[in-house]
Amino acid sequence: MSTHGQYGGRELTPRRPWSPVRRLTAAAAAALTVTAGLVTPLAPAPQRAEAAPEGKTLTVAVAQSVDSLSPFLAVRLLSTSVLRLTYEYLTDYDPGDGHPIPGLATKWTPSADKLTWTYTIRSDAKWTDGQKVTAQDAAWTFNKMMTDEAAATANGGFVTNFRKVSAPSPDKLVVELKKPQATMTALDVPIVPEHVWKNVGDIAKFTNDKRFPLVGDGPFTVTAYKPDSYVRLKANKSFWRGAPKFDNLVFKYYKDQDAAVAALRKGEVSFVAGSPSLTPAQAASLKGQPDIHLNEAPGRRFYALAVNPGARARNGEKFGDGDPSLLDPRVRQALFMAVDRKTLIDKVFQGHAVQGQGYIPPRFSSYFWKPSADQERGYDPAEAGRLLDKAGYKKNADGKRTGKNGKPLNYRVLCHATDPNDKAVGQYLKEWWGKLGVGMSLDCLDNVTDPWLAGKYDLAFDGWSVNPDPDYVLSIHTCAALPATPKDTGLTDNFICDKKFDELYAKQLAEYDSAKRAELVKQAESRLYDTGYMNVMAYPNAVEAYRTDQIKSIETMPKSAGNIYGQDGYWSWWSAVPAASQKSEDSGSTGVVVGVVVGVVVLAGAAFLFTRRRRASADDRE
Repeated sequence: MSTHGQYGGRELTPRRPWSPVRRLTAAAAAALTVTAGLVTPLAPAPQRAEAAPEGKTLTVAVAQSVDSLSPFLAVRLLSTSVLRLTYEYLTDYDPGDGHPIPGLATKWTPSADKLTWTYTIRSDAKWTDGQKVTAQDAAWTFNKMMTDEAAATANGGFVTNFRKVSAPSPDKLVVELKKPQATMTALDVPIVPEHVWKNVGDIAKFTNDKRFPLVGDGPFTVTAYKPDSYVRLKANKSFWRGAPKFDNLVFKYYKDQDAAVAALRKGEVSFVAGSPSLTPAQAASLKGQPDIHLNEAPGRRFYALAVNPGARARNGEKFGDGDPSLLDPRVRQALFMAVDRKTLIDKVFQGHAVQGQGYIPPRFSSYFWKPSADQERGYDPAEAGRLLDKAGYKKNADGKRTGKNGKPLNYRVLCHATDPNDKAVGQYLKEWWGKLGVGMSLDCLDNVTDPWLAGKYDLAFDGWSVNPDPDYVLSIHTCAALPATPKDTGLTDNFICDKKFDELYAKQLAEYDSAKRAELVKQAESRLYDTGYMNVMAYPNAVEAYRTDQIKSIETMPKSAGNIYGQDGYWSWWSAVPAASQKSEDSGSTGVVVGVVVGVVVLAGAAFLFTRRRRASADDRE
């Protein structure tokens, strides 16, 4: 799922296909009127202090907060990871190599023209309230997304090409398409129980975080949640694939990554992944420590610098205040040719990353692309200076690049205050661009959402987790992903809208032949590279650590040299085996106090969730 992300650039991962549907700002205003006494079909009575869970607890330190617990609204990596544990998809990704394997569907068969897909729904799956999972649940989920704009917020891109979805029998789901769609074995859509969700009046306002436990059919079920604090889950003992070995799973939020690492040392948490990876200094401090295992693997994320191409909506209206000089491809190319990727790998990532090239990381070998020798924009500050001269931005007596209006080039770079990589890379950019005569200010914020969605930036640090199927990370650069109007929120990454890229995107989505599709994906990556709006600087490794006196074993993805946190599935937490030394506790190792004052938490949480869609950034998305 996509991780988001976010700011996937967010890890959002992201990780969801774009949706033409937008969450209207009116919903934000409505949310502010929500009170603890809000009555909905699923609204619970005020909660009392909850007893601490019994059994063995796996606690995961995370550096990202939840944007929503609704499968229809959530886009951030942590949120979608939690929901991935709660609700099954039709298909899963094999933990070995990522190919599609049975999930809720045991098999799938396309018609001769591949416009009708029939899925056989397993007979041994049950919702956690005891009711049987049927094809009607899947049909209701997809039809809701097809008919309710709010329900398509997170995953609408999967169903825009659906003509009809039906359930002729409890074990048969039939999807009819308008045209071929290559993602039919990779529909990353959480299937929800119809008997629960049909009672929800307004999907846009329902965040699924007021009544616990949530009714799901995955390996875990959510039993408690406190915004910017924790999400607590309990093992689903009747899960069709087999019950998890840990009784409880807790995702505990740490704004300070060093504090999370310290908590791991003390044994207060079982696992820490960082934001999204540990820094070189943190990894070095944990290496060789007793009862701590350090895991490093090729990452599924890219780390990039994105240009504001002139924010605009699908209706043609422009907005934001991006510097107009960046509309000139020569200026964009000059800035990128003044970035020394090798130095960033050596000095900032200290070898825990690979130099960036194409849009999709080399871990996904079928889709990995790199520019040809005559196409590549390598580190060449002299050529960068010549390009700026040709573009009409020559140095004045003070060594500053100015245009015809005499205004010096001075760019604002949006960065995440919680990401140390952004700050470190930013200092190098300031030095390198300064030598070109280009000014730069680093704007590091706790919340990059508002200026990003408003188009009020010049450049921004960007990064997404990539799925085995590349559709999502390509879709966020299509014109259709732009917001409908400047007042709406789109699932675009950074407002790119290019006709040639759109044509290639559409072709790859309709191509069932894997080799031919891979070639089209690479052509789309090439076009994205040539437009110069995205400078992929690095592919960071996944660097994470866990306590061996709490976790005996845990599955990586891929199994050979893979990551643990942010997988394309639930394999890590479902497979984790408690260490013999971990005792069952009446309080767990979470350090979490669960007394919730619902009136305050619900109101604050609702206001937070509806006033903005948090970008699933370098701590993600997916």
